Amino acid sequence: MKKILLILALIASLDCFGQTQIIQRNPAIEAMVNEISAESLEQYVRKLADFGTRHTLSDQQENRGILASQNYVLDHFKSMESKSAGRLSSEIDFFTIPADNRRIPSDSKLGNVIATLKGTDPNDDRVFLIMAHIDSRALDVMNSKIDAPGANDDGSGVAAIMELVSIMSGRSFPATIKFAVVSGEEQGLKGAEYLAKKAKEENWNLVAVLNNDMIGNSRSSETNIADNTRIRIFSEGVPMAETEQMAAIRRYTNGENDSKSRQLARFIKEIGEKYVDQLEVKLVYRNDRFLRGGDHTPFAREGFTAIRVCEMNENYYAQHEDVRLENAIQYGDLPEFMDFEYMRKATGINLAVLANLATAPSEPLMVGIDVRKLSNSSTLRWEAPKTGKAKGYYVLLRETDASMWQKKFYTEDLTLTIPYSKDNYFFAVQAVGENGHESLAVFPQPITR
Repeated sequence: MKKILLILALIASLDCFGQTQIIQRNPAIEAMVNEISAESLEQYVRKLADFGTRHTLSDQQENRGILASQNYVLDHFKSMESKSAGRLSSEIDFFTIPADNRRIPSDSKLGNVIATLKGTDPNDDRVFLIMAHIDSRALDVMNSKIDAPGANDDGSGVAAIMELVSIMSGRSFPATIKFAVVSGEEQGLKGAEYLAKKAKEENWNLVAVLNNDMIGNSRSSETNIADNTRIRIFSEGVPMAETEQMAAIRRYTNGENDSKSRQLARFIKEIGEKYVDQLEVKLVYRNDRFLRGGDHTPFAREGFTAIRVCEMNENYYAQHEDVRLENAIQYGDLPEFMDFEYMRKATGINLAVLANLATAPSEPLMVGIDVRKLSNSSTLRWEAPKTGKAKGYYVLLRETDASMWQKKFYTEDLTLTIPYSKDNYFFAVQAVGENGHESLAVFPQPITR
């Protein structure tokens, strides 16, 4: 009996070891993540809230309103330019939004605060964009006079971007990173819409968009859930900009859960959880919350890969409410409702993802899966990435009901055959750089001849 128990214990221990996950962090990225300060984030949020309102249509005053807050962010960006060796530049990109007979009553001048950290590789034209919106609102979306501190919505996202610029401006990345603080979100995604169209018209090689909107609250209203260990990533399945040809291939391959945005979301989960402790990334298979939208949506409409980063639990007493005390409940988007340690972790996920992507080679090209004959093995082929040097490649595999990739097969060739049936698994391929940084994964197209 003792021998049987010993054997069972040994089997159990081997199974435990089989489930062990090895965490290998790049020291440079880990150091940057560790520099993120909850105290600095709190300082930025409180300063943003001190502007009283940041309503898109608020009056232009020295210490109140959206323009004053934009100048504050711009001054911060400018103060970081000196340590970037000339690679960081910043501006307020002003534009005019015509009246829409809805939330823009008359033609209005808006502005997006943009900091650009230029990549060091002259042959790398890739752009990675992180964004948040600076405008705030109270209960009446058209009331530009009343206090609307907007500490969490979206002072949290703006503060995260300010902290990222502080840390990343002194580092070098082959690709370009743009940090955008947009306006007009509450009036209909106006600033993001302008920026997305500009990116399209100017033919940016915009690889990924990370929209951070409300990342600083860890408590829910009504249900009283307190949880600072989970965060949501929203991503579209069927692309908003899908063409008829894209739709036909998607239906043919059953690729509705393998859009580029879904691949970005999976990448964020893998990399984010690798570099940030005590934070689980939850993938939500929606473009945004139920019947709601955010600043990543205009980019998705233009065909760009875009996701939303958002807190797990929302406090509706502090969201889109007037500041007031009613029935012993404090309403209003105030800094005292924030969890700055939670916000530090959310900021860390963004930094780790941006640093990895901006350093890795671009995605492999012409990724395909051979379907010219029936087989219980699967053969994938691809071409080297256009930008950056790939040391090798990962062929990724997951079962059809799995949300995340379950196995990675490494090769330094441009083709790999593995004994897994394409009937039972989904596949993808990603490039791996000399330093181990990985590109986004690419879902294969059928090779029919």
